[in-house]
Amino acid sequence: MPIRQLSETMINQIAAGEVIERPASVVKELVENALDAGASRVEIVTAGGGLNLIRVTDDGSGIPEQELALAIARHCTSKLSDSIHDIRSLGFRGEALPSIGSVARLSIRSRTAGGDSAAEIGIDGGRVSAVKPAAANRGTTVEVRDLFFATPARLKFMKGERAESSATSDVVKRIAIAFPAVRFTLAGADRSTLELPATSDTPEGRLARVAQVMGKDFPDNAIAIDAAREGVHLAGHVSIPSYTRANALQQYAYVNGRPVRDKLIAGAIRGAFADVLPRDRHAVTVLFLSLDPSTVDVNVHPAKADVRFRDPGLVRGLIVGAIREALAGAGIRAATTGAAGMMAAFRPGAAPYSHPGPANGHRSYEAAYHASASGGFDPLRSAQRPLDMGEARAPRNGFAENEQAAFDTGPLASADVRAGMAEPTEALLGTVLGAARAQVHENYIVAQTRDSLVIVDQHAAHERLVYEALKNALHSRAVPSQMLLLPEIVDLPEEDAERLAMHSETLAKFGLGLERFGPGAVAVRETPSMLGETNVQQLVRDLADEIADNDTVETLKDRLDRIAATMACHGSVRSGRLLKAEEMNALLRQMEATPGSGTCNHGRPTYIELKLADIERLFGRR
Repeated sequence: MPIRQLSETMINQIAAGEVIERPASVVKELVENALDAGASRVEIVTAGGGLNLIRVTDDGSGIPEQELALAIARHCTSKLSDSIHDIRSLGFRGEALPSIGSVARLSIRSRTAGGDSAAEIGIDGGRVSAVKPAAANRGTTVEVRDLFFATPARLKFMKGERAESSATSDVVKRIAIAFPAVRFTLAGADRSTLELPATSDTPEGRLARVAQVMGKDFPDNAIAIDAAREGVHLAGHVSIPSYTRANALQQYAYVNGRPVRDKLIAGAIRGAFADVLPRDRHAVTVLFLSLDPSTVDVNVHPAKADVRFRDPGLVRGLIVGAIREALAGAGIRAATTGAAGMMAAFRPGAAPYSHPGPANGHRSYEAAYHASASGGFDPLRSAQRPLDMGEARAPRNGFAENEQAAFDTGPLASADVRAGMAEPTEALLGTVLGAARAQVHENYIVAQTRDSLVIVDQHAAHERLVYEALKNALHSRAVPSQMLLLPEIVDLPEEDAERLAMHSETLAKFGLGLERFGPGAVAVRETPSMLGETNVQQLVRDLADEIADNDTVETLKDRLDRIAATMACHGSVRSGRLLKAEEMNALLRQMEATPGSGTCNHGRPTYIELKLADIERLFGRR
């Protein structure tokens, strides 16, 4: 077949295949156009998941009548200066409108602020109609009907109406977070209405917009981020380690106000939380990167979803360092959702009263009843007695054993309350985790603050304390290494060998001694002692891959940290060990002084806090 020039319609349809993947892609392009036009209000209406109808209305600056024909022509834009390296708008390619018009029925109706009337232009499967007068308020309305009618094969790849509607909602939410001063409305017969009122473009306003999108729980469980390094500024919020999700869909990242899904940013977030989250849980984040447009390339993906940084190591280091510093500075905090779950469990009807039997360490209510009944009924020993029966009232100085005898229906497994415990000082009650009052089921410390009840998992808490101590000892000096009897020669591509040689000094600090061995190999002479017998070939190749991707050697550090975590797990206070009051209080004070102690090495929470107000609500006092 001879080489020939493609038709304009065919060119636009090819471009649409890159830019217009699904209805959500259309909404993204049209909303970005509205924001670039300075809109303070954006309304989106869809039908049939966006395949039947997409209508975006804004109150922006509008398009002059004489420029409407240019607006739907390829590579025509008002957003780009003479330099492709100075992009300060969301859109810049000039491809979206002609691409949409080539595969759908598109109409644009617009009126400028100084215009006497509006004008309208249409494009139907690539066929352009003439500009004609129309009636409209200031701004622009873009209507897209019958998406992909001109390319029916694309319709086969569309998901169900609900899935497409959900994808559109996600796109609108992602954009809305970056523009808190703009009011967004998403409605239609195929969805429930999403309305995001405008807030303000201040840190408080941005957090309020985030709460609109992600729920009111996030601000209560978030830590503010504000850091800068070498002209790159990072701001936003990240969740505390005990507030997580099962996937990374609630990790929002923005580069100069542009929503992106970047592997480098996602990897940096994962690395920053590696010590405090389990592998199957993900942090909730909203991060805004601001930097000189000339140091980031946004023209690497047709949909502008990916970016490329001139100095990726700087950006990754800033994100990891800022998040870890914020987590350390935030002190110890428990997720509010833990208390909510605890409240739900305590509510009447939330769970059956009795337990299946002694196999789980508890006696059932029925068994307790028969045990007490066998010796005759004694109202002073009844667990259902009134609280004001004379000396049966609990004393102020703690759980004394003679008063607790009223509840004694036999030897309850794994329960240890401290008798005669002195009244905690006011100073202890004012601490974050309060004063230890009891140990129950030989694993849980019950503590009291001025306004809450705290339950601590002693094994999980001590495991984190031991792990942090081991890590500090590990990274405060060079890691001990073991000399190999014979050097291990690892064959690699020449560029990988060169990268490893460039990082050899850093690797030596972690106990891995290597050097170049010819053009395409490295010789490993020492390995970290902590690793014991290890697969040197695989370790070196993993390091080479990571250096190629992120210009870091975190793989080796992570392996050493995992060994430290295992050692901490086996060296910490075990479940079932009885602790004295002094030991329990010492553990609480250590937790308060240790960053990240709100979760154990496996990402489980180490404690749950229940506010006094919540307890009073459970008993109907509020």
